[in-house]
Amino acid sequence: MKWWTNLQQRCKTCSRVTLGVGVFIVALIFAGAFTIAGAAGLAWTNTEHFCIGCHEMRENVYKEFQGTIHDRNRSGVRAICANCHVPHEPGPMLWRKVQATWELWGHLTGEIDTREKFEAHRYELAKRVWTRMVQTDSLECRNCHKADAMESDLQSEKARARHAKAKADGETCIECHFGIAHTEPEGELGPKQLKAELKKAGKM
Repeated sequence: MKWWTNLQQRCKTCSRVTLGVGVFIVALIFAGAFTIAGAAGLAWTNTEHFCIGCHEMRENVYKEFQGTIHDRNRSGVRAICANCHVPHEPGPMLWRKVQATWELWGHLTGEIDTREKFEAHRYELAKRVWTRMVQTDSLECRNCHKADAMESDLQSEKARARHAKAKADGETCIECHFGIAHTEPEGELGPKQLKAELKKAGKM
C-alpha cells in the first residue's frame, strides 16, 4: 500500500515515541467522533418525530396517545414514546434498540400496514410490552414516577388503598396501569396473568 510505504519513509526520521503519540491522538479523534455520532444517533431515535415516522405508529398508537394524561395535562409535562418504551439506563437502552431493529420487519413486510392488520396483531404487540415491563418491574414507569415521592394525602381514598395493597402484594405498576395511553386490546391474559405465567415458567 502506497500510503503505508510513504508513512514508513517519513517516520524514519521520527522517534518511535513521536509516532506512538501521533497514532494515539488519531485514535482518540476517531473514537471521539464515533462516540459523538453514536450518542447523536441514539438521541435522534428517541425523539417523538422518529417514533411516529412510519404510518403504522402515527395512525394507530400515536393517535390514541393524543389527548391522554401523558400527552396533555395541567403541568404541561409530556411523556413521549421513548419515555415509556425505552429504558433510560445505557445498557438496557442499547439492548432495547437492538431488539427494536427486529421489529422493523413488520414495517418492511407490511405485516401491520393497515388498521385492520394492526388490530389483528394488537394483543400480541401489547403482550410483548407488558411482558418486558413486568420483567423490569415497570422500569420505564419508575423513571418518572417515584413511589417514595408520592403524596398519598393528595390521592383519592381508592388510589391510596390500591397503592397500599399493590405494595403489600409486591405488584408492579403495569399490573394495574395499562391501557392508559393506548386502546386496551382484547385478549386472554392481562399483565397480572402474564406475570403469573412468567413466574411459573421460571422467567422471573
